[in-house]
Amino acid sequence: MARQLTFDLAGPPASARADFLVTAANRDTLAMLDRPEIWPRGRLLLLGAKGSGKSHIARFWAAENGALRQAASGLRIEALDGVVPQDGALVIENAHRLGTAAGAEQAMFHLANLAEERSCLLLLTALRPPRDWGIILPDLRSRMESLTTVELAAPDEALLPAVLVKLFADRQIAISPEIVDYLALRMDRDLDLARRLVAAIDMAALADHKAITRRLAAEWLDKLFEPDA
Repeated sequence: MARQLTFDLAGPPASARADFLVTAANRDTLAMLDRPEIWPRGRLLLLGAKGSGKSHIARFWAAENGALRQAASGLRIEALDGVVPQDGALVIENAHRLGTAAGAEQAMFHLANLAEERSCLLLLTALRPPRDWGIILPDLRSRMESLTTVELAAPDEALLPAVLVKLFADRQIAISPEIVDYLALRMDRDLDLARRLVAAIDMAALADHKAITRRLAAEWLDKLFEPDA
């Protein structure tokens, strides 16, 4: 049978706190996020690999704290007055891009000062620690490197199967526990890989008008582990 043209119609991932999977790998990090009153100078840096859950946390933390969310690469000095609320909260996402986006370093330096003046909580997210951001401004570099940092650990044995179930559920798929266990035991504990794997399995099943089987799941797990994948 010829394969059919398919489109990835998965809805947006569930991003409320209730949808975030809490295990030993992230429990301490969440506890720190929930106590902004102890953040030094009201600032905290959240580190984590791609797909670790930083964006999910940023979304629900922002919703719970009435915070604005701003990409670091889009920071501009002339727009800061409308970005930093008085006695509010702000999330700066992908702060590791500060050193490569034109004007972002200067804007971040002024934003940090303004946030302190306005008693605005500041949560930053990044893939890598500040020493690896390529920041040129000495004052900004020292400020970023002095931030209190929490990090999302690699998923543990309990987290990866739960993430797989959630990723399939986001696509309205009730996946067999047998398939989840099969994948979890054989794949790296990498949440970005899990996301790509679930998408590939779903699209392949749709293209061939077939149910998701362990054989199909194994086929795509092997493909994503190939050197050229």
